[in-house]
Amino acid sequence: MNANTAISALAALAQEARLRVFRALVGAGLEGLTPGALSARLDIPATTLSFHLKELVHADLVNVERQGRNLYYRPALDRMNELIAYLTDHCCQGRPCQPSGRKRRIPC
Repeated sequence: MNANTAISALAALAQEARLRVFRALVGAGLEGLTPGALSARLDIPATTLSFHLKELVHADLVNVERQGRNLYYRPALDRMNELIAYLTDHCCQGRPCQPSGRKRRIPC
C-alpha cells in the first residue's frame, strides 16, 4: 500500500455513515449484507446508503457481488489489513510491540 491508497481509504472512512456501514460489514464477515439489510440495520435511507456503498467500493474497502436478484456487500478484509499494516509499519521504532491489553485511562 502506498500513501495515496491509504489516504483514499481513510478519506472514505472519515464520514460517520460510511464508518458505520463498514463496521457493520466487518461484523457480518464474509457472508456480507444486502443493501436492504444494511438500510434496516443502520436506519439509513436506501438512496443515501447507495452513495456511501459506492464510495467504499471505490476505495477498495468493500466488494460487491450479485447473487440472483440481490447484491451482497462484503468487507475487503485483506485491504483493511493492508491499511492497518501501513499505519503501523513504523510502530515502536522498529521494535516488536506488545500491547498491554489494558485501556489507558487519562487522569482528570
